[in-house]
Amino acid sequence: MDFMPVFPRVFLICLCCFFAASSACANSPESIPEENTPSLMNLLSEAGWHNFKDERWNVYGQATYISDWHSSFPAAYTNLNGSPNSLFNQSEHGFTATLTLFAGLKTWEGGEIYYVPEMIAMKAFSELKGVGGSIYNFELQKNGSATPIVYRSRLFFKQNFDLGGEKIHLQSAPMQLDSTVDSRRLVFRIGNFSILDFFDKNSFAGDLRRQFTNMAFMTHAAYDFAADARGYTMGAVLEYFHDDWAVRFGHILAPQLPNQLKLDFRAFKYYGQQLEIEHHHNLFGQPGAIRILGYRNHENMGKFTDATAAFQADPNKNAATCPGFSYDNPNANAPDLCWVRKANNKMGIGLNMEQQISDDIGLFFRGMYSDGKTEVYSYTSSDHSISFGGLVKGSYWARPKDTFGLGYAQSWISKQHAAYLNAGGVDGFIGDGKLNHKPEQLINVFYSFNILETLWFSLDYQHLVNPAYNGDRGPVDFYTVKTHLEF
Repeated sequence: MDFMPVFPRVFLICLCCFFAASSACANSPESIPEENTPSLMNLLSEAGWHNFKDERWNVYGQATYISDWHSSFPAAYTNLNGSPNSLFNQSEHGFTATLTLFAGLKTWEGGEIYYVPEMIAMKAFSELKGVGGSIYNFELQKNGSATPIVYRSRLFFKQNFDLGGEKIHLQSAPMQLDSTVDSRRLVFRIGNFSILDFFDKNSFAGDLRRQFTNMAFMTHAAYDFAADARGYTMGAVLEYFHDDWAVRFGHILAPQLPNQLKLDFRAFKYYGQQLEIEHHHNLFGQPGAIRILGYRNHENMGKFTDATAAFQADPNKNAATCPGFSYDNPNANAPDLCWVRKANNKMGIGLNMEQQISDDIGLFFRGMYSDGKTEVYSYTSSDHSISFGGLVKGSYWARPKDTFGLGYAQSWISKQHAAYLNAGGVDGFIGDGKLNHKPEQLINVFYSFNILETLWFSLDYQHLVNPAYNGDRGPVDFYTVKTHLEF
């Protein structure tokens, strides 16, 4: 298969030529990642209304607009036998617009409260169906609409307990008050947040408002972390830092129903748990980090083999006759997970690595294996995933706040997941009515232009092979323009 059609090749060649031709204009290097440069708080400080040295409060914000388009692509079938979960093979346009405010307040020594209201308006391709582990726009939400919606994304309390070691300065930033802490410390958080605020961080694949746009680079595609349809939850996180080491544990609420908005507040009946060990190091004088993350969800979810067996034993237990929550599959000849939901476990383990090669080049790798026995409950339709790539700062061509990025991601589903889909079943995001099982493969390349001090304009291209793990459909190309403002 020709992995890169003609237009994407030209797009990549143009970017690479710009990168290579400009490299002779190098000036003084700037470290990756660059430090936060919040103009609002700096202006308040210069006016004498804010004191960074004794920061009692802070307020930051961001606004991001992303315009998406995908071209038409070949497909042997779309929504076969009435299945509702295919990506339309005709061209589509979509968008997301988000506005976020981050407010922090110091309560007492080591105690802090953070409140984060957010607004989103969005339109997804094909109602956010038809892509497995490589969803093209990380801002998309499962219950979003083109009409702006305002909600509370985070409200949590943080308490730091210093335990000795060296003194570390934490710079003022969103959800971080300027402070000095010990390198050995205990940090406790409780409230409403995203688990990705604290787990599976990566300097070169994590802040997607200024980096890659595909969700495969936000975290492990196979990390089905407990969250509501917007990606947030409630719970508690405990972290222990010991110099270059850190270990953290989180216990969080799961949604009442898969991929839906309402959380289940029976915190010890249904829940998600994660444990992460992290080590920071220097390799040839350059910083890096390694993280090992394991998660275990205990949720009211269906197993793929149970759904298939229930249908084979009684064809009346099919997708069209489902009496409970389902994804509205009208196919009377297909199994459905709604018949077999009960308390089940889902587990996975992943490796996350980052390494700075020079002051202007950084590389990353993620890989996760989840058991693949049960339905996707909160994140993407992926059971195993890898992603890797790198970022290059524009210092080489006299644009120190520009960034060029190139990444590759691949995800798989388990045999039982594939058999369920091939029988006509659907899960939260995928199900074409039939399946020629192959892995999803993605190339994501972008260039981010720094227009003003805190304003970026990005061009992003993605080439996806085997969308929804189906070799009978695709490949498909996604084109994105992204504008991001920080204040």
